[in-house]
Amino acid sequence: MQGVTGPNDSFVKEGLRIVRAAEKEGVVLRVMGAVAIRIHCPGSLDLLQKLGRDISDIDFVGYEKQTSKIEKLMPTLGYTSRRLSYSFAQAGRLIFLDSSDPTGSKHIDVFLDRLAMCHTIPYLGRLEVDSPTVPLAEILLQKTQIVQLSEKDVKDTMVLFKEHDIGADDSDTINIRYIAELLSKDWGFYHTVTTNLQKVKSLVDGFSVLSAQDKQLVVSRIDKSLARLDAEPKTSAWRMRAKVGVKKKWYKDVYSPAKL
Repeated sequence: MQGVTGPNDSFVKEGLRIVRAAEKEGVVLRVMGAVAIRIHCPGSLDLLQKLGRDISDIDFVGYEKQTSKIEKLMPTLGYTSRRLSYSFAQAGRLIFLDSSDPTGSKHIDVFLDRLAMCHTIPYLGRLEVDSPTVPLAEILLQKTQIVQLSEKDVKDTMVLFKEHDIGADDSDTINIRYIAELLSKDWGFYHTVTTNLQKVKSLVDGFSVLSAQDKQLVVSRIDKSLARLDAEPKTSAWRMRAKVGVKKKWYKDVYSPAKL
């Protein structure tokens, strides 16, 4: 996790600063998203630059029971709380603006207990597994739970598989066993994740900045992941929902707080 450098180094440094400050106050915060990928994939910083993968903000996840502590901590680090609509507050999300930025363009999202977007990723009991980021399994799920997969999510997913193999635990591997168990209970989530993995696999060859060896590695790890997800025994609820398929909406729409 040391020696993180690159064009988006300031975001990484700020994410680490906030996590460390939180730890001193007994607050559990973990970095998510693109910053987490840079921290976990130091061997791919040049590749991320060639891919044109820039960062625009920092996402964290914490525990809802520590909401008041988080709200007290962030002003000491130079951030002010943004008032959210009732629906967003109920969704377990805090937004903080950089006090030094009068435009309000720089902001930090803090999700509480879960990431509730197209699908819901639970974090209770998982934030102590890794530090300063969420576990690799959740990093992958955050990217692949998006129904309308963007190019940046494709790039992040490729880099994640380039640097990390899949396994049955969280020791610097993508814990595919945990992911498989989670998705075996929710057909919609399973459908979105596996569809996106297939999509990333189909797009890998189009990225010329990846070497032939890296392309082969990414594809093989995606194939192993898909096979493991398929092999996991499914619940009766999963099997019943699978019969309905995409004829019924299987995900939630995601709205920006600016629209609410």
